[in-house]
Amino acid sequence: MELLDGYGLLFLFCSSGFCWDLRLLRCSFSDVCECHFQPDLDGLGCDLAQNVFGQHLARELLLKAVTDFVALEEPLKPLVLSFHGWTGTGKTYVSSLVVKHLYRDGSRSPYVHQFSPTLHFPHAERIEQYKDDLKRWIQGNLSNCARSIFLFDEMDKMHPGLIDVIVPFLGSSWVVYGTNYRKAIFIFVSNAGGEQINRVALEFWRTRKDREEMELRDLELAISKAVFDNPHHGFWQSQIIDEQLIDLIVPFLPLQRNHVKQCVRSELKQQGLLPQQNLLQSVTDSITYFPEEEQIFSSTGCKTVASRINFFL
Repeated sequence: MELLDGYGLLFLFCSSGFCWDLRLLRCSFSDVCECHFQPDLDGLGCDLAQNVFGQHLARELLLKAVTDFVALEEPLKPLVLSFHGWTGTGKTYVSSLVVKHLYRDGSRSPYVHQFSPTLHFPHAERIEQYKDDLKRWIQGNLSNCARSIFLFDEMDKMHPGLIDVIVPFLGSSWVVYGTNYRKAIFIFVSNAGGEQINRVALEFWRTRKDREEMELRDLELAISKAVFDNPHHGFWQSQIIDEQLIDLIVPFLPLQRNHVKQCVRSELKQQGLLPQQNLLQSVTDSITYFPEEEQIFSSTGCKTVASRINFFL
């Protein structure tokens, strides 16, 4: 008897009272990409709940989007996500959690691909070469594994026009260049839109609204205008926007003092240190907050927490 789980990945063969997981048996003798793709959605949800602070929207939106997509045996198109928010709010960290809980080897999986404009595409005069390189890279890696994930960091520093070369891989066609690519995931990360998100969050605070009541519709339009109308952003006049190929904008809210303190507590735990109250407070208070009058939000999110702890030990 054979059984197939919700992801089309688990096969059991039972005979004479014994059962074998045919997928695990196959993976013990080969290194096909489906052996690397091992989604742990419960683990992702738990990690998001326990280790991502002050981001109710990002947690809820991301978990639902990834869960729904992975459950589809034949997706209509790749999953395309765009993360936006202030520095240090958890965008890169959350991206790493997605990778960690989708692939057996996490970020070390050969089917996880990360791009940084300043590292991989630093020279504006070489943009045409970068386009050819990027197109070949994605096409070649999708040919090797349809269940690949591509992470594009610092989209606000990407040369405008470069990212459009991947448009053919983001739509709903069955095959492009002989490759079935619809099971792939693309994540774009950007600080752009952060100021607009901060303004909405500050307005919620000033009018005594609970930030947990904030919804995507309160932010989406402002983020879109800030990002897509910016001539220096990688999405400037992009076909990705014109053809509405982004499935979900995921906003990351600015972090307040209580969120920073949670970050400090978490970092101390990771370092095997006791979360003494005076140490928690000292590190939390050492960070700069804005606006200048109210001092509500951390200017660097939780980005500098780990390095600051050493100053107070």
